[in-house]
Amino acid sequence: MLLCRMEPCLLVPWFPRQLVPLSTRPSKLYNKMAKRELTARYLFFIAGLFVNAFGISLIIKANLGSSPISSLPYTLSLKFPITLGQFTLLLNAVLIAGQIALLKKDFRKEQFLQIPVAILFSFFIDCSMALLSGFTPAGYASQILSLVTGCAILGLGVSMEAIANVVMLSGEAFVKAITLRTGKEFGITKIGFDTTLALLACAASLLLAGTIEGVCEGTIIAALIVGLFARFFNRRLAFVNKMITFAPNKTPIQPYEDNRNHRHSGD
Repeated sequence: MLLCRMEPCLLVPWFPRQLVPLSTRPSKLYNKMAKRELTARYLFFIAGLFVNAFGISLIIKANLGSSPISSLPYTLSLKFPITLGQFTLLLNAVLIAGQIALLKKDFRKEQFLQIPVAILFSFFIDCSMALLSGFTPAGYASQILSLVTGCAILGLGVSMEAIANVVMLSGEAFVKAITLRTGKEFGITKIGFDTTLALLACAASLLLAGTIEGVCEGTIIAALIVGLFARFFNRRLAFVNKMITFAPNKTPIQPYEDNRNHRHSGD
């Protein structure tokens, strides 16, 4: 943990907790800037959350499989009268509970922000699926185009959430909790996590339908290229981080650079 040389510090609501010396900025001015910046960052995060959900929905509408982290909720939604968004919310609840079990006392109260974020994200997924209800790609080429477009949109959403740097989605936060407990690299753990969800989706589909549904070549393609799109947009949208930073020296209140490497994996 970073220590502030005997100076009073402000706890920044992030994962893991960051410490910022209060003496480095005038308190009244800092508090005013902090409120403006956090408001801007949360609004940008919510926009990214919707873009993320829309990208997931477009990938699914391509009918070539879903993104890895959505594979299990999507497969279950095909066999039960529960929406994709509702199953996504259930999965997020399980992942948050898993974080609490893994981190115990190290699970900080600000991480409960994942709960309203999960509810909003699930709502956005159902809204996006409704918006795309009449969209059906005709032919394999159109399906591939829809899949790649969905991956690009999902990558944009992931990048926007990373730049906003206010809350981790529960999937990433769960992987982060595993890395904190095991010492494993985030990227490798994320691949294992995504693969596990896809295998669970295959097992559930075989059990419920006798065949594999919801996991196909599109799932593999999404796993391979969403992160590439996210990295591309990270570079192209770097200016946004400065736009929503209100400190005179343009130092973010919640430094994106500290967490960027954990935020470019595909969902």
